[in-house]
Amino acid sequence: MDKEFHEIYEKYNSDLYAFILKLCGNETLAKDILQDTMLRAMTNFDQYNGKCNIKTWLCTIAKNIYFDHLRKSENRNISLDSAENAAEDSFEQKITDSDTAIRIHHLLHELDEPYREVLLLRIFAELKFSDIGSVFGKSENWAGVTFYRGKQKLIELMKKEGLL
Repeated sequence: MDKEFHEIYEKYNSDLYAFILKLCGNETLAKDILQDTMLRAMTNFDQYNGKCNIKTWLCTIAKNIYFDHLRKSENRNISLDSAENAAEDSFEQKITDSDTAIRIHHLLHELDEPYREVLLLRIFAELKFSDIGSVFGKSENWAGVTFYRGKQKLIELMKKEGLL
């Protein structure tokens, strides 16, 4: 099992890190979440049922760990802005750091589930609709329709904020 899991780690490590970094926008936090994800995946590998590919399964674990982190931050009455300011900026943030990007990120997190989650998996994890459907136990068509509707809702919010 250790050898098999080491191969999984080597194969998906960089893609998973890129997904997490896009999700949280912080290199230090992304590294922590990556390690937590791999640890959780290794300890719960017997629960992997093969209904989706391993990359999708790992991204789902990482996303859940990130959302748990956000909930814990909120429970401590720490705003996401102060948590981001306290943490070191990632290379990507330095390039795209603007009020608009931050406002869009906040708007994305205002969306209801499953729209927010489907948009995150499609845009940041670059998963196929079939993989997204597998995560939710739904069809590829459901994932495509949900993505489209979520995108429309995000566009409406962006228009209200004057971003479009």
